[in-house]
Amino acid sequence: MNGQNWLELMNSQLWLEQVRRTNQYTEEFGLALSEKDAELLLAEKNHVLKAEQRVEFGASILPQIICTFCDSSFISQSNYVDSLIRLQEIFYMYKNEMQDEITDSELLTFMKEQFETVCCGDFDYLEGTCLDIFAQAVRAGYRGYKRTQGRGEFEGFDIVQRWDRELYLEALKDLF
Repeated sequence: MNGQNWLELMNSQLWLEQVRRTNQYTEEFGLALSEKDAELLLAEKNHVLKAEQRVEFGASILPQIICTFCDSSFISQSNYVDSLIRLQEIFYMYKNEMQDEITDSELLTFMKEQFETVCCGDFDYLEGTCLDIFAQAVRAGYRGYKRTQGRGEFEGFDIVQRWDRELYLEALKDLF
């Protein structure tokens, strides 16, 4: 066995152990990954790392993604693996787009907040609008997210007029 295969084997064993540990946490939310799911996620991680020309040392970001998004109202067991694959892709792409200026935690906080609110679970909107606009600001020198750790940042950059929930509910009451 050459060194490359030995390293890949060790990484895959570490990966499976990480998945087992996250399953203990996510089962509370009705989510679990099988060994087959974990192998697929590992293959997808390796693919996206190559595509984004990134290297990952130590623990994978996936356990953090899992723990951040497992309580999402837009992720269920039926879309869990596909959601994790997509979140992993988006995460690595925007680490590059933001030139690694933002920490993993700040990026995940921003992603989760937008996914649950502005995006209503739409990965395309998260990737193509929210994160794109925010990445442009970060590349231009914006660093306010450091103060907030990524929370509440998008409102200052959002170019889309949003509806007011309270005004909507009030108008709805008037109709009935």
